[in-house]
Amino acid sequence: MMCQSLAVKTGGRGNAWGGQNRGKRRMKERIDTRRLKLGMYVVELDRPWTGTRFIYRQFIIESQEVLDELRLVSDYVYIESDPKLKPSPSTRPAGPILSGKPKPLIDPGGPVDRVLRASSHHIQTRWQPDKTDLEEEMNDAEKIEFRAREVLYDTLDDVKLGKSIQVSGVREVVAEMAESVIRNPDAMVVLSQLKDADEYTALHSLRVCILALTFGRHLDFSSEELNLLGIGALLHDVGKMKVPKEILNKPGKLTDSEFDIMKSHVPEGVKILHSASGIDDISIQVAAQHHERYAGGGYASGVAGDKIGTFGLVSGIVDCYDAITSDRVYHSGMSPYEALTKMYGWRATDFHPGLIEQFIQCMGIYPVGSVVELSDGTVGVVITVNRKRRLRPRIALVLKANKKPYRIAKIVNLVDLEEARGRDAPAIVKVLQSGEYGINPADYMPISDTRR
Repeated sequence: MMCQSLAVKTGGRGNAWGGQNRGKRRMKERIDTRRLKLGMYVVELDRPWTGTRFIYRQFIIESQEVLDELRLVSDYVYIESDPKLKPSPSTRPAGPILSGKPKPLIDPGGPVDRVLRASSHHIQTRWQPDKTDLEEEMNDAEKIEFRAREVLYDTLDDVKLGKSIQVSGVREVVAEMAESVIRNPDAMVVLSQLKDADEYTALHSLRVCILALTFGRHLDFSSEELNLLGIGALLHDVGKMKVPKEILNKPGKLTDSEFDIMKSHVPEGVKILHSASGIDDISIQVAAQHHERYAGGGYASGVAGDKIGTFGLVSGIVDCYDAITSDRVYHSGMSPYEALTKMYGWRATDFHPGLIEQFIQCMGIYPVGSVVELSDGTVGVVITVNRKRRLRPRIALVLKANKKPYRIAKIVNLVDLEEARGRDAPAIVKVLQSGEYGINPADYMPISDTRR
């Protein structure tokens, strides 16, 4: 309900180079990456393409850079073995690696809400190095997150009482959150693992703000744009203070009339934010459009495609992701991996196709909080995403191969293990369902006891 479509929607997978070869049976050949050569056409990897730096599922190896990257992330791939089915030079996709100068989602010379059209949805971003490591950033991040909670609770209380929002406090704490995310987004994302179903509305807004800032950083938003996005994200659900609690917390399905009341939180929120002094219209776009959907069918205006602003498209993705990964009175949260898989299936219907691909790249194929099993049988919780090698995150090992718990969780970096042991190093082979083995990911995050 929060995401509007919790049933899986399947998106068709068209031919990567156009329609000239539709209907012809693909002839693919498995090949060791050490045997790959320039000019070969890759049609499938040995792992999810979303866990790599490639922005297309199928592509010609046109450079040594692409060749080196394939050998780095894959043991083998599948190539097109029938030359008749290879794309012609004029239609083949180009530039498969996310590198170099990014093609910005927002035109620096135009309005902030100018969106790339669906026909050019392969948005390119550049890898941004972290300025601090996780441990360095956690101390500051915990203090900032605590202040953000206080500001948010005070704001929601003011709205309930009909008072005006104190915008200066919101602006200050969002600026601090944005600076932390710019330094190292993992610290704030780790803190977003702290969830309480009884305080869903407030903590959901805080988590959506964290996710929006993290995604905006990935999309190379400017500091000013991050602050505008963050303010809108933190306040996107203020209209729910006007929705009766019995509807907000109803454990069963809402009736049509109850759902109409629930949907009213969008125009109510917009009205509240417009009445506050000092909130930019582009920030209000988040509250106005976070339930709009790319193909239409959302609310409150039912707009679609490029009628939805950039901030509306971004907020729709992060709002949905947090909603379906959180426990509610009416459903149990999915694992982050399962949520991303489902949301990818909703591309072009619910979400901008290029943006949902980039969100997966941003979060990593194994997002922070994922419970995973390694090839040696051990089980761990992902605590840090590796933004260069998304299949090799940092993990807190929780269970031994015999599924007995470690006395103290063992922190391992899969990249370090690979460098030390080569192909014999353990790798992630399975993502476990939420709650499997009774593991609560937040218990293994590098969070101080006072913040749990």
